[in-house]
Order: sequence, then structure tokens, then C-alpha cells
Amino acid sequence: MSIHATEPIVHPTRDELELGAVLHALSDPVRLRIVVELARSEGEFTCGSFALPVTKSTCTHHFKVLRESGLIAQRSQGTTRLNKLRRTDVDARFPGLLETVLQAAEAAGADAAAEAAGAAGAAKEAGAGPATTEHKLKAAAAGAAAQ
Repeated sequence: MSIHATEPIVHPTRDELELGAVLHALSDPVRLRIVVELARSEGEFTCGSFALPVTKSTCTHHFKVLRESGLIAQRSQGTTRLNKLRRTDVDARFPGLLETVLQAAEAAGADAAAEAAGAAGAAKEAGAGPATTEHKLKAAAAGAAAQ
């Protein structure tokens, strides 16, 4: 019988939250979509409960970026990780930032965010590099705004 040591999940403290890291985490449409969905409810959700247009490994990366920026808290439960938005900590450190971002995301519409995230996933699957992906994201956002 082998025992696997699990690495502890490390989160920055409230005072360690950095504006640049938070803004970087929110700049990706997939991560923004995760934050918006977590903000809509008070519960904890597994990584797999989000319908994201990315591979499992990419999904893991997005949750890691969100955790390391301090936007979400994760805890292990069995073989899964439960995720919760750290709204209180983010609001205390950067008053009004999260609410402003959530309102802007709402104004842009969930469909635009989903379309942009889908364009990023499709571009990456087609082997596009970051510049091509960024171009497709901008085109998808412009098309959604025009509608």
C-alpha cells in the first residue's frame, strides 16, 4: 500500500494580494467566466462543475492562476478541489474592484464572454499562437458588441 502525500494548497493572505496579479487573472475570458459564475452564488464548486471550452489541464491552469492571485480559495475534498470566490478579501484589499469588473462582465453579456472563451478554445485547438488567439478574441468581442 502506498501513501501519496498531497501538497498543501497555498493561498496568499489578504495583505499579499497584488493588484497586478488580480488584474492579470481577470484578463482571461475563461478565468473571468469562472469568477462571474462563482460570484453568482455563495457555495463551493468543483473545477469540473464549470462548462468550460478548454482541456482539463488548461482548466487546472486557470484555477491555479485564480488561486495564486487570491481571487479564489480552494480546498481539497477527497480527490476533488472545491472553489469559492474570496470576495471579502478582494473587496477589503481593493474596494469596488470586483464589483466593477462583475458589472462590466454583466453589461458585456454572458454570451459575449462565452463566445470569446469559445473562440480562444477553438483557436488554441487549431494550433494558433497567442497573437492569433488574441485576434480571434477581439473579433468575437467586437461581433458580440455589434449585435
